Amino acid sequence: MSQENVELVTRLQVAPDVDIAALFRSDETWSALTDALGDLFHPDCETVAPGVPGTERVHVGIDGLRTAWLAWLEPWLTYRTEIEQALDAGDRVLLLTHDYGRHAGSVHEVKVDGSAVWTVSDGRISRAEFFTHRVDAFNAAGLSERPS
Repeated sequence: MSQENVELVTRLQVAPDVDIAALFRSDETWSALTDALGDLFHPDCETVAPGVPGTERVHVGIDGLRTAWLAWLEPWLTYRTEIEQALDAGDRVLLLTHDYGRHAGSVHEVKVDGSAVWTVSDGRISRAEFFTHRVDAFNAAGLSERPS
């Protein structure tokens, strides 16, 4: 089922030109998304936002995913993401991304190499862990970091 897991995780990612900040900040858009995609998440799914190792906060449920994203997006006026690669790790999917954010008053985007490990159980998302350092994401997925 691991290819199905990769397909599930990549299907949940928005197009590279979609402003994720606007998406998560809009109650109306969020409501429509949860209506459309909510069944793809376990009701008690966990989202772990990046933080100082060992102090990360775990958010529960699909609304917890939104809470984690809203905290991450706080300093950004706009934010978008592009999938670089999705790697099969059994019941986990390691997602490598290029993220682009823009602060208020700036015309330039900042590029961040993002990473996340999505855990799939029974065909639904049970956990999403986001990392600021890719080596940590590779370790969490149980994979060796690929060469640069």
